[in-house]
Amino acid sequence: MADDVLEVADKLWRGAIDVTEIHPVGGYIGGLAEIADGVVFLPSFANVSAFSTGDGLVLVDTGSAFVATAVHDTLRGWSELRLDTAIYSHGHIDHVFGVPVFEQEAAERGWPPPVVVAHDALPARFDRYIFTAGYNQIINQRQFGVPGLRWPTTYRYPDRTYADQLSLAVGGRRFDLHHARGETDDHTWTWVADSKVLCSGDLFIWASPNAGNPQKVQRYPREWAVALREMGALGPEVLLPGHGFPVLGADRVHRALTDTADLLDSLVDQTLALMNAGARLDEILHTVAAPPDLLDRPYLRPVYDEPEFIVRNIWRLYGGWWDGNPATLKPAPETALAAELADLVGGASTLADRALVLAESTTAGADGGRTGADGAAALRVAAHLAELAALASPADPGVHRVRARVFTLCAEAATSTMAKGVFSWAARQSDRHGPDHS
Repeated sequence: MADDVLEVADKLWRGAIDVTEIHPVGGYIGGLAEIADGVVFLPSFANVSAFSTGDGLVLVDTGSAFVATAVHDTLRGWSELRLDTAIYSHGHIDHVFGVPVFEQEAAERGWPPPVVVAHDALPARFDRYIFTAGYNQIINQRQFGVPGLRWPTTYRYPDRTYADQLSLAVGGRRFDLHHARGETDDHTWTWVADSKVLCSGDLFIWASPNAGNPQKVQRYPREWAVALREMGALGPEVLLPGHGFPVLGADRVHRALTDTADLLDSLVDQTLALMNAGARLDEILHTVAAPPDLLDRPYLRPVYDEPEFIVRNIWRLYGGWWDGNPATLKPAPETALAAELADLVGGASTLADRALVLAESTTAGADGGRTGADGAAALRVAAHLAELAALASPADPGVHRVRARVFTLCAEAATSTMAKGVFSWAARQSDRHGPDHS
């Protein structure tokens, strides 16, 4: 499997395999690749990196609850060493649920239990996940299109935390932990100098950075870019990311880190320039554009998050929740506005009919259909009209059939997991002829 993992990694870098064929935030891949002496990489959801030491194994990330046993069993095919230390790169649930399997093993075999290390801010994340479990369950069901997904309320908290930097000496190997605010406020990237291996967590994921998730808390793109450049300055020869495949070779690693930082810096610089000039959020969203050459990189494609959502998070970070439109400062209820507009045009069905015409005009092969920017704009307008129609007439099956069709087309046109998840959820709502909370 090692050759397979590294071969896939090389093909992805060269573009011989498209990242959409092996989505970096997909399901369990399985297998194991030996990266260097005493260093292995397990492609998973999320990835796990393991290091052998004189005192036992050190893991950077431990995988999700769904794959914890499989990760343990795969590792046991490589090493029988006890787990000494687990480092959480951050507190997202796909990274932090593998430790209990090793703890059970330790208890059965009379070994000392492993020590879990993370950033100071991580325990507060777990606390928040517990008191927002219902919300997180809803949004993750929606994001990933998994209606039965359950959100956990029990976590393995760290035994030791740190503030800015921490050097761990474990069995003759040194692990330098560095805090960075990026995708989360509790992120840790780990540098293992003896093998020149960098474990980035989700600061690099083989996709456009997850710096704008529309349903989740604040991201920090400028500090993220700074951290990427700090990593690159160390001269790593191996990059083991939180998602996606390894990057091997100093030149490739440096380019991957630098390009990701450049993308983030460009979005921040453009957004701040327009904010400083007094632009509204709407103008900024439709003006700021990621450098096309960067988005063309096989490791920066917008297949999970996307730059438009990052811009929204930049606005939220430096500005606030208000978008600059005086009508949205104290908005009318959406249903009241929808009803008024429907009355003006002759009914909700008129809005729905126009939404369908606009949406269908963007489909591939439509005679005289809109393409490119015109098509994208028409589909966005169609989505507004379809939603207004459903708000104005929520029990009308014909309106919901149109809404389902429009948002299905939106999902098909979207490139990112985030957008596809929301649009597909909306379409499923209307397939059932009414809103729900799935």
